[in-house]
Amino acid sequence: MGTTYSDAGVDIEEEGRAIEALISEIKKSQFIKKGDVGENLTDIGHFSALVRINKSQALAVNSDGVGTKIIIANLMEKYDTIGIDLFAMNANDLICVGAEPLTLVDYLAMDKPNPVITKEIGKGLLKGANLAKASISGGELATLPEMVNGFDLAGMMVGIVDINNSITGEKIMPGDIVVGLESSGIHSNGLTLARKILLNKYDIRSKINGVVIGDELLQPTKIYVQEVMETLKKVDIKGMVNITGGGFKNLKRVTKFGYRINHLPKVPEIFNLIQREGKVTDHEMYRTYNMGIGFCIIVGKKDVNKVISICKKYSTNAWNIGTVVNKSGVQIKVNKTKLLY
Repeated sequence: MGTTYSDAGVDIEEEGRAIEALISEIKKSQFIKKGDVGENLTDIGHFSALVRINKSQALAVNSDGVGTKIIIANLMEKYDTIGIDLFAMNANDLICVGAEPLTLVDYLAMDKPNPVITKEIGKGLLKGANLAKASISGGELATLPEMVNGFDLAGMMVGIVDINNSITGEKIMPGDIVVGLESSGIHSNGLTLARKILLNKYDIRSKINGVVIGDELLQPTKIYVQEVMETLKKVDIKGMVNITGGGFKNLKRVTKFGYRINHLPKVPEIFNLIQREGKVTDHEMYRTYNMGIGFCIIVGKKDVNKVISICKKYSTNAWNIGTVVNKSGVQIKVNKTKLLY
């Protein structure tokens, strides 16, 4: 069967059941009346929550962390890029509802304070803020020697959107096109599986085809804010999807309809290396990794070229990778094989 994410210690199915158990309880908090400030306008489980602040506007709120990419940073003793990942993981979720990012607060937990490391993390946060066009309002540094070995980095982001212009996926219809935007590599998901496979065979500083493994795994997550903000002004976007943990299964989060993904571009070599060395199945790869597509914009056929053109303006390659279909689920054509999720 080859190596799976579960073998590496991350069971996606069990994680899903854990989330469902949590949501079953916190949904009981929905006590604010319709139309009142604080009303939740989206179901729990979307990429970002929309919370009413007045008759016409909503705050978009979400949180995320860098995850085990921090282990790679520790091994490489390089900490000046993971702040970019923190902004990316939050901003790329937030823009899925059409919101403009406003600000981020971070939470840094350490076993002991280390000014050298925190300064380097700050450099990445500053660059991430510039790329996401959002401020950093502050955060929290917690010293937790009994709980943390090294450090962990997470954050929460807030954005704003006119309620009438928010994007929840309800306009998506069969026949619409999925435009896929290129990723910058592995992003910040699936690192546990990548480490289990690659670092059992190679040193973190080994070179494969002239590229240091650690540098490739530490490549900052691409931030799509500028491309999306301009596209929102010029195109009728029907849905947006951040391809994070769960890979292409994320497409199911915005509509009851299904997808036929059959025009994917060439897969970046890092994914081929992971798959080859771990004998990982196609099915496992496409439900774990972005496979070169980090973000999707769903539009009508007439708007496809316009979206691709806007992305190119920001040096982001984009492709028509598939279609929305009536049948539920996500079907992906890989070579001559069809994968179904």
